[in-house]
Amino acid sequence: MNITVYLGANEGKDPQLKTAVRELGSWIGREGHRLIYGGSKCGLMGDLAESVLLAGGEVIGVEPQFFLDAGMDYEEITELIATKNIPERRAKMIELGEAFIAFPGGTGTLEEITEIMAKVCLGHLSAPCIVYNLNGYYDSLKALLANMVRMGLAYEDKIKRICFAENLEDIKKILE
Repeated sequence: MNITVYLGANEGKDPQLKTAVRELGSWIGREGHRLIYGGSKCGLMGDLAESVLLAGGEVIGVEPQFFLDAGMDYEEITELIATKNIPERRAKMIELGEAFIAFPGGTGTLEEITEIMAKVCLGHLSAPCIVYNLNGYYDSLKALLANMVRMGLAYEDKIKRICFAENLEDIKKILE
């Protein structure tokens, strides 16, 4: 299965982020899944890709040319796809993905997963959409979605298509 993971190119301040992202990557590699990610060697992105590779898995990076020009690519990955810009990158990652996971990240991660959430809720994408709510990182997003339903601005049956996972075990159950 091609698993698209959205996450930051920064390390973050919580050491559990690195532990959890390496655990996720090792599982992806051991299970024979293929990682689709943003292509960077930096921060959590680099940790994820490296852990997949060390576990014997394949890694496809999708990176816009301006990041490649800045030397942010991870040369050891299985395949690198260069795109003109961020919108083309997002489209390619969606095209390649069969399941989508948002690991804790910044505004880019949020932008990417909200596009998946919208496509899933609209029925334009039937793949699993998983928000990895490590240590409550996405609690406020979960509350916002619940508020959308309460306010009559979203339908509960559609919002339920967005899965929140507290740990790797939850992710495994969702993907089974």
